[in-house]
Amino acid sequence: MCEFKVILNGKEVWNDVVYAKVENGKVILKDVAGQSKEFRGCKIVEVDVNTTRLVLASS
Repeated sequence: MCEFKVILNGKEVWNDVVYAKVENGKVILKDVAGQSKEFRGCKIVEVDVNTTRLVLASS
């Protein structure tokens, strides 16, 4: 399974993410344990499977 590190403004803000969805101006993420976090006012700008990075930016 591919688990992502989440980067926001150049800093790692979460890891072990396996699910991402953009909905109503927010990014919803879930980790391998089933916990979820919402990042309001953000968008996904990069998904890199080779480095397991999911990069967010404030919109």
